[in-house]
Amino acid sequence: MRIMRLFAGVLLALVLTPVAASAQNWPSRPIRVIVPYAAGGATDVFARLVAGKLQEQLGTPVVVENRAGAGGNIGADAVAKAAPDGYTVLFNINGHAIAPAIYKSLPFDPDKDFAPITQLVSTATTFVVLPTLPVKNFQDFVALAKARPGALNYGSTGVGNSLHLTMELLMRDTGVVMTQVPFRGDAPMLQAFMTSDIQAAVIPTAAAKPQIDAGVVRALGVTSAKRVRALPDVPTLAEQGLPDFAVSGWMGLFAPAATPRPIIERLALEARTAMLAPDMGPRLTSFGIEAVVEGPDAMDALYKADRAKFQRIVKEANIALQD
Repeated sequence: MRIMRLFAGVLLALVLTPVAASAQNWPSRPIRVIVPYAAGGATDVFARLVAGKLQEQLGTPVVVENRAGAGGNIGADAVAKAAPDGYTVLFNINGHAIAPAIYKSLPFDPDKDFAPITQLVSTATTFVVLPTLPVKNFQDFVALAKARPGALNYGSTGVGNSLHLTMELLMRDTGVVMTQVPFRGDAPMLQAFMTSDIQAAVIPTAAAKPQIDAGVVRALGVTSAKRVRALPDVPTLAEQGLPDFAVSGWMGLFAPAATPRPIIERLALEARTAMLAPDMGPRLTSFGIEAVVEGPDAMDALYKADRAKFQRIVKEANIALQD
């Protein structure tokens, strides 16, 4: 028995030695950061900002590669099937947690194919309305919408994305009924306010703020648990009669499953250093987002909690699954 235990220990050491060595020597070549959305969008712009900071810190090229399509699933699948060596990383938003709830099938296993690294930021959204509506606050809007069930239109940027699901949750919690009008992005949706084709929407705060300042829309509340720095005078929806309402988006990093834990932890540490760098503060504020870098375990818990939440919203709202 003693000989068997000794043999098992030697065998385990032989198996783990290459892993430890690869982690110790990492990184020794360029790192790919896969962004599963088109170049030029807010996610891509921020990913390139983070990649630049990581490149400075690690002393090796960190290259952003866009793999857009299928609601982010093409890029996620590329990472799921990449070698688990720390040289391919997924930069994704909370749409990564929505995909299992909204798609009939996925080319990857959301439970087994990814190793969470860390959340990077928390992103708030803002509930905005047509400025000519006779309302001064969110409670006024709820009263108006209840008096005219189904008569008001709200804009979304596609069935099943986080903005749509946030609005579905909002309607459920208030008892309001509105008609969805989907658009292909924030810009055409905001244009629809100018023609009065829609009267309300939930919009990323970074996209909403210039339009709020210009008077194109009026902000009635932010969906996050606390007020955001970009709109300090806009109350949360929780302050306005929905005490349990708190929906925030996020951006975070994932690696292929089986990536060595030491590499995961090093990436998380480097990400934290990048996000808390003094020059990042003003940039985050300009994006309307806040740094939240708590490591692999916290990212794993957030990802699982959001998956369960969005699964519940999709089911309760009877949203048709996408192909």
